[in-house]
Amino acid sequence: MTLVPDRQANPVRLGPRSVVALLLVSAVGVVSIGWPLIAGPGSQVTAHSQDAPWLFAALLVLLVAVVAATISESGMGPKAVAMLGVLAAAGAALRPIGAGTAGIEPMFFLMVLSGRVLGPGFGFVLGSLSMFASALLTGGVGPWMPFQMISMGWFTMGAGLLPGADTLRGRGERLMLAGYGFLTAFAYGTIMNLSGWPFIDSLASSVAYQPDAPLHDNLARFLAYCLATSLGWDLGRAALTVVLTLVVGGAVLKALRRATRRAAFTADVSFDEPRP
Repeated sequence: MTLVPDRQANPVRLGPRSVVALLLVSAVGVVSIGWPLIAGPGSQVTAHSQDAPWLFAALLVLLVAVVAATISESGMGPKAVAMLGVLAAAGAALRPIGAGTAGIEPMFFLMVLSGRVLGPGFGFVLGSLSMFASALLTGGVGPWMPFQMISMGWFTMGAGLLPGADTLRGRGERLMLAGYGFLTAFAYGTIMNLSGWPFIDSLASSVAYQPDAPLHDNLARFLAYCLATSLGWDLGRAALTVVLTLVVGGAVLKALRRATRRAAFTADVSFDEPRP
């Protein structure tokens, strides 16, 4: 028996049930994070909004279960799982650098490049596990952690869905990834703001969530909240992601593709005829 590796660094492929699992957890994540914009005035959901952080923290169990099922369904071999562990550990180690000061979080650029090379399915699992591991490493375990895991999973998965995975290389690819990282760094901050914004004291600020207010009024409040609280952090995160992608992104992409080719995740198996 011999392995015939592809010359291309093909991403880890997912089966239909794994795709369904990703869609399911993404749908749950959208509802869990975006419920303030979905529930109308007087809704039973808003009546229990103060219990929501603990209820949504239970999503952590579901998310970890879906991640495990995704790994199993994808047919990842030991080499792919090993690379997943190495990259998740690297992402977790990079996150504490700067301790989030002014948005200095270099793990985002590694997630973008890893998702690009290894595909959306692998990217979602990697992003979620990296955030989980970094939370354990830094003691950042709390009701916000499931939202961080889902958001980082989306962030990394999106990089694997960008066009030109087999054809675009060089400066053009780095520019595309830098632009993606810039935009999604703000998107990540916005999602995390939305997960916590409904629970600030409505008497403490004019930008707080109002359950009885119409959608356009709450959207305006939320925009003001983002501008006032996280714009500087998001800008720092976006700028650092762009700089690292343009400066060292080429070398990291080559290293990831070389490791993927050598690991032969998608190698075809052929059986040699027995010798006489």
